[in-house]
Amino acid sequence: MTKPKVHVHKGDTVLVIRGKSAGKKGKVLEVQPAKSRVVVEGVNKVKRHAKPTRSMPQGGITEKEAPIHSSNVMLYCSKCNRPTRVGKKILEDGKKVRQCKKCGEVLS
Repeated sequence: MTKPKVHVHKGDTVLVIRGKSAGKKGKVLEVQPAKSRVVVEGVNKVKRHAKPTRSMPQGGITEKEAPIHSSNVMLYCSKCNRPTRVGKKILEDGKKVRQCKKCGEVLS
């Protein structure tokens, strides 16, 4: 069985293209390749109710980001300031890098 792949990496800036958070930009905080999901900063916020504990005696409601499917995000190119697909490029030294399909900029 092949290992599932996700087209974005941790630390990438992405634009959400589908769902209730469509149009929002954010940084990828976590990638879950087995489930094809990503956690994006400030996107798909959910509320969790916490019981009082020793560390948090007050308890209460906390907000955190929930994962969204990786097909609902596009990599955002900082040079051309728009979402783009990812292309692969092999440099002279044999190193493989990702590049912007629209402007050709090498992405980290």
